[in-house]
Amino acid sequence: MRPRVLKSQTPEFRKFLDAILARRGADSAGIDRAVSKVIADVRKRGDRALIDLTAKFDGVKLTAATIRVTPAQRRSAIKRIGAEDRRALELAARRIADFHRRTMEKSFSYRDKSGMRLGQLVQPMRRVGIYVPGGLGAYPSSVLMNAIPAKIAGVAEIVMVSPPSAEGERLAVLAAAEIAGVDEFYRVGGAQAVAALAYGTETIEPVDKIVGPGNAFVQAAKRMVYGVADIDKMAGPSEVLVIADDRAHPEWIAADLIAQAEHGSGDETAMLLTTSASIAERVAEAVEVALTSLPRARQVENALVKRGAMVIVRDLNEAFDLANEIAPEHLELDVRSPSRWVPRVKAAGAVFLGPLTPAPLGDYLAGPNHVLPTGGAARFASPLGAYDFLKRTSIIEASSGAIAALGPVVARLARMEGFEGHARAMELRARVTPAPSIKKKMRASPG
Repeated sequence: MRPRVLKSQTPEFRKFLDAILARRGADSAGIDRAVSKVIADVRKRGDRALIDLTAKFDGVKLTAATIRVTPAQRRSAIKRIGAEDRRALELAARRIADFHRRTMEKSFSYRDKSGMRLGQLVQPMRRVGIYVPGGLGAYPSSVLMNAIPAKIAGVAEIVMVSPPSAEGERLAVLAAAEIAGVDEFYRVGGAQAVAALAYGTETIEPVDKIVGPGNAFVQAAKRMVYGVADIDKMAGPSEVLVIADDRAHPEWIAADLIAQAEHGSGDETAMLLTTSASIAERVAEAVEVALTSLPRARQVENALVKRGAMVIVRDLNEAFDLANEIAPEHLELDVRSPSRWVPRVKAAGAVFLGPLTPAPLGDYLAGPNHVLPTGGAARFASPLGAYDFLKRTSIIEASSGAIAALGPVVARLARMEGFEGHARAMELRARVTPAPSIKKKMRASPG
């Protein structure tokens, strides 16, 4: 099939763009009903529900004893994958760790002019769950991208869930879990895995946060359990938007569009915005040629028919305006002096500069996380990082000088809102000598 070629100022393009933007508010009522039933079942029946649902959806028969992947099985997987595969995973792990160490936040403390000590205590979460998709393939890269930032942040217990395959163990996934330092690994996926992480079962203890990409059912489950556990973001189908000028490489762009469209859901977005009509036509032709020999050509075709297009724009300014409106997961800049255009980017999960920097480099090895906001969420959301596994606690310590200076203002503000009790709590302290410290009271108390 030959991808469509559109012009930006036409009704046909506006209709296409409206369909892309509408993904943010897609009707999910049917999915929500199904997921609600799954969550209720897991809460009620625990492991038994996980076993039954895994047989139903994944075609794999588990027992209470085989829900968990043992540490010995993970260690064995490292020995059973090829040496080159192991070295590739280890290199990726080192690069991801090096990048995410730089995303860490630190605690701080200071005294303001009134003498009050203020600060923030930054510390890791105790126990987090990472979801690694199954579906059409194995995704060891998702193991590394989710688990390593949590490890860098200092999370004590990293719990991984991933759907089992009827074809047997995905050795690369098991090996990646061992390399990344996963503490617990369970053979469950789908909404039922999210429910187990949030509420716990006989085998799986609840976690404090759930992260990772997944299908629409997984994302709906994450949304529904939010509040019981924290979540990272709603990570949906993959997206790539390429902005290109007249010096771009059509075959390279075609390959990059195909790369993000081959995931298999059919809802992936693959779009080119170019100032050159010639480039648009040549990319469309290159995609058509490449699909004749691609193993997953049907999946790519399904995505391109639904959310793929080569779009001719008036100029690069219009291209960046459209890109900011779309807020893509991956934004590739195949233009002259790409760094010059970075300040124009206001909404994108990750930006890839120049023709030598395709999105797959970020998907696997560059270092920044490939768990990125999708569906327009790049307008307000950020890539997964070590900071996502940290929690912050405010620290406030008042002095007598601070109470004298600020107490009356606090009381006035409280009364503006109708809270007399708040005001009196401050005024009591302003009228008397500050009480002795807690340590002194404890020493003075009998027993």
